[in-house]
Amino acid sequence: MAYVFGTRAYEVLRELLASLSGLKVEIIAVFSDDNFAYHDVIPQDILCTGKRNTQRIECKYLTFRTRLKRLARRTICYSKSLDMHTTLFGLLINTLEFRRKLF
Repeated sequence: MAYVFGTRAYEVLRELLASLSGLKVEIIAVFSDDNFAYHDVIPQDILCTGKRNTQRIECKYLTFRTRLKRLARRTICYSKSLDMHTTLFGLLINTLEFRRKLF
């Protein structure tokens, strides 16, 4: 599993795909909306688009934003440091998705 912070542009998508390539796992499906970058970079045979496929993903992002106040800009806990966001987001994913106790 990998994640990248940034806009939904080509550079960020290529960075994400590069970090996924190090996992030595075959990617069989990519769920996305109709963003132009995904159609140009990801092979069409594994790209699945549409709202039906992205609802679960958006629900997961909502859970992340709810649990990690630093992702919400209008809170007192908001941090501008990309390193802090990356570290805390990684800890949250490991805790919620893999049930790892880190401390």
